[in-house]
Amino acid sequence: MAAASKEKASKKLTVAFIGNPNCGKTTLFNAYTGANLKVANWPGVTVEKVEGSMRFQDYDIKLVDLPGTYSLTSYTMEESVSRDFILSSDVDVVIDVVDASSLERNLYLSLQLIELGKPVVVALNMMDIVEKRGMELDLHRLPEMLGVPVIPVSARKRRGLEVLIHAAVHHNEQKHPDPLIHEHKAKTGSKHIHDHHSEFAMVYSDEIEDKIDLIKERLKEKYPDLQNHRWASIKYLEGDTDIAKKYPVDVSDIISSSLEDRIINEKFDFIEEIVDECLVGKDEKAAVTDKVDRYLTDKYLGIPIFLAIMAVVFFLTFTVGDFLSGYVEVFIGFLNDELSTALTSFGAGPAVISLVCDGIISGVGGIITFLPNIFMLFLALALLEDSGYMSRVAYVMDGIMGKLGLSGRAFIPMLLGFGCTVPALMASRALEDKRDRLRIMLVTPFMSCSARLTIYILFSELFFGDYAMIAAYSMYVIGIAVAIGTAWLIHVFSKSKAENALLIELPEYKMPGARTVFIYVWEKVKDFLQKAGTTIFVASVIMWFILNFGPSGYSPDMGQSFGAAIGKYIVPIFVPIGLGFWQIIVALIAGISAKEVVVSSCAVLFGVANISSPEGMSSMLTQLQAMGFGPLNAFCLMVFSLLYVPCAATIITIKKESESTAHTVKCVLFQLAVAWGMTFLIYNIGRILF
Repeated sequence: MAAASKEKASKKLTVAFIGNPNCGKTTLFNAYTGANLKVANWPGVTVEKVEGSMRFQDYDIKLVDLPGTYSLTSYTMEESVSRDFILSSDVDVVIDVVDASSLERNLYLSLQLIELGKPVVVALNMMDIVEKRGMELDLHRLPEMLGVPVIPVSARKRRGLEVLIHAAVHHNEQKHPDPLIHEHKAKTGSKHIHDHHSEFAMVYSDEIEDKIDLIKERLKEKYPDLQNHRWASIKYLEGDTDIAKKYPVDVSDIISSSLEDRIINEKFDFIEEIVDECLVGKDEKAAVTDKVDRYLTDKYLGIPIFLAIMAVVFFLTFTVGDFLSGYVEVFIGFLNDELSTALTSFGAGPAVISLVCDGIISGVGGIITFLPNIFMLFLALALLEDSGYMSRVAYVMDGIMGKLGLSGRAFIPMLLGFGCTVPALMASRALEDKRDRLRIMLVTPFMSCSARLTIYILFSELFFGDYAMIAAYSMYVIGIAVAIGTAWLIHVFSKSKAENALLIELPEYKMPGARTVFIYVWEKVKDFLQKAGTTIFVASVIMWFILNFGPSGYSPDMGQSFGAAIGKYIVPIFVPIGLGFWQIIVALIAGISAKEVVVSSCAVLFGVANISSPEGMSSMLTQLQAMGFGPLNAFCLMVFSLLYVPCAATIITIKKESESTAHTVKCVLFQLAVAWGMTFLIYNIGRILF
C-alpha cells in the first residue's frame, strides 16, 4: 500500500503555456502559480523562462510560461525557444491559450501546435468579451473540428481552472486522439488512398498533401525515430532551414520552390471555415474597441492622447503619492529620533550615532519615503497595460519608428523603459535584426525609468513649487525626444532601412484584473524594497564613510573628506553645465550603483535626516541656495540624471544582451557625452533667457 502511494506521489507532468501576446496567457499562468515564480534564462540564450508548480490529484505539475508568439516559424528568439521546447521531451502537454474574441488570429498558432503531434489542450479565454459583443461559440463543434479538448476559462475571474488542468492530465494519459468530424463538402473528391480528414485537423489541398506524403516516406526511411514525420514534411515545404539542416534529405524532385504562402493561406481558409461554423452572431454587435480606437490610434490624435494620459499618470503620482508620503515621512522622522536617543543612552560615540542616523536612516529612509510615489506610478502603468492600451502606443509609434530606420516593434522596449531599463533591454530580443537590438540598447536608457522619479520629485518640489509636476513630466518628454532624436541621427549616418514591419495584436479593451495588477505592482514594489535594503543600504554606508573620513581620519567636517577631494577634482568638468558643486558630483557618481542613491547620497551629504519632510526640504534648500544652486541648476541636474551613465544593473544587462564589452563601453561613453552636451545647451540657453 505504501509503495502504491509512493508511486502515485511520484507522478510528474510538465505543462507548457503558449499563446499570442495579450491573449491572457500570463494572467492564466499567474492564476495557477500566484507570485511564486522562478525566472531564469533558457540554456544558451538570453530569453527568459518563467516556471511555477502545483499539485493536482496524483501529479506534481511543473508549469512553464513560454514567450508570447504568433506562430512557430523560427524568425525571432522567442519563437525558436517556444518551438524547441515544445518539440523536446521536456514537455508533456501544451496548453494553448486562445483569445476567444480574436479566433481568426489565434487559431493559426493552434493549428501549428496541433500539427506538432504533442498533446494540446485549447484554453478558450476571454469568453466574457465574446458574450458582451453579442456572439456565441459552439463549444461542441469546435473540438470536433480541431480534434483536441477545448475548455472555456476566465483567467481574470479564475473560472474553469480546475477543469482545464484536469483536461491536461486526462489528455496526457489518453492513448487515442479525439475523433475528428470535419464534413468538408468541397474536398469529398480527394483521390488519396487514405482519409486525411479522419487523421488530421488541418488538411491541405491534394497537391500539397501528395508532396507531404512523398517527403514523409523519405524521412521515415532515413529517420525512423523522428517524432512527427508529417510536421517535418510540412516544414520542408515551407522552406524551414532549421529542419532541413537537422534532418537533411534530398527532396529536390518534390519541391521546386517554397510553398509557405500557400500553406499559410490554406490554414486561414480552414480557420475561416471553423469561425463560420462555430461562431454565431459575429456581426450582430460592433465592438466598443473599434470605436475607441478611432481616436486612440488616430494618425494625428494618437500621440497627443498618449502624452495627455502620461500627464494624468504624473498628476496622480504627485498628488496621491505625496499625500501618502507624508505618513511615511512622519514614521521615518520618529524612527530617527528614537534611534538617536537610544544610542545616546547606551553611550554610543558620535561616529556610531552619525553612521546609523545620518548614514543609514537618512540614506535608506530618504528613499523609502518615495515608495508611495513609486507605487502610484507602477499602479497606473499596470492598469494601462492590462487594459490593452499600451499595445496601441506601440502601434501609434510605428510610423515614426519606420522613419528612424527601425521596426515598429522597436518602440515596445523603449516603452517598457518607463518602468525599468533592465527588462526593457531584455525585450529587445523580439527584434529579428541584431543591428536593431544594438541600436535599441543604445537609446532605451534615455527613457526615464522609475528609479529616476525620486530625483525629479525631490528637486522639482524643492525649486519649482506649484510647477513641480510639470518640471518632472518634462523629463519624460525630454527622454523620449532624445531617444528618438538619437535613433534618427544613427539612421541618417548609417543609411539603414527598416526591414521588419510591426505585427502586434491590438487586444480588446477590458477592465484590468485586480489579481494581475496586484502581482505586477507587488513584484515592482518588492524589487524597490529589496534594492533599498541592499544596494541603497550599502551605498549609504559607503557614502557615509567617504564623507566622514579623510587623510586625517574621522572628521565631522565633510569638506575634509575623501569624497570632497574626489568631487573637487572633477568640478571643472561640471562647471559649464551648471553642476560645479562637489556635493552634487559625488551624489551623481554614487548614483551609478542605482539612480535612487542620488537622493540617499544627498541626504547624507547635506546631513538631512528626513529629506522629503518639510523640515528636511527646507534645510536642504537653504544649504543649496547658500552654495548658489538655483532652479536652473536643479533643472540641469534632473536632465543630467535622466541622460547620464545608466545604473550598474543596466550596464551589466547591456553587456549580457549584446555579448560585447566594446558595445557596452560605447553605450556608457555615448550616454555620458549626450548627457553633458544636452545639459550644456540647456544651462547656457537658460542663463541667456533667465
